[in-house]
Amino acid sequence: MPPEPDSDATPFHVVVNHEEQYSIWAADREPPAGWRRVGPAADKASCLARIKELWTDMRPLSLRGTAPTE
Repeated sequence: MPPEPDSDATPFHVVVNHEEQYSIWAADREPPAGWRRVGPAADKASCLARIKELWTDMRPLSLRGTAPTE
């Protein structure tokens, strides 16, 4: 029997879009249009930890490089 969706045993991929926004996606599914896989499949906790490492600036790519607003 396959693992339940979102269970700790379900493998995921980290995915990223053109704005360098990250998410996780079930490893047995193709990423949605405009998203690509980053790295190997892993459990949910590992993928979320990887996103925490990679996504240090939450602003979309199109907004980076501009002066911060206060």
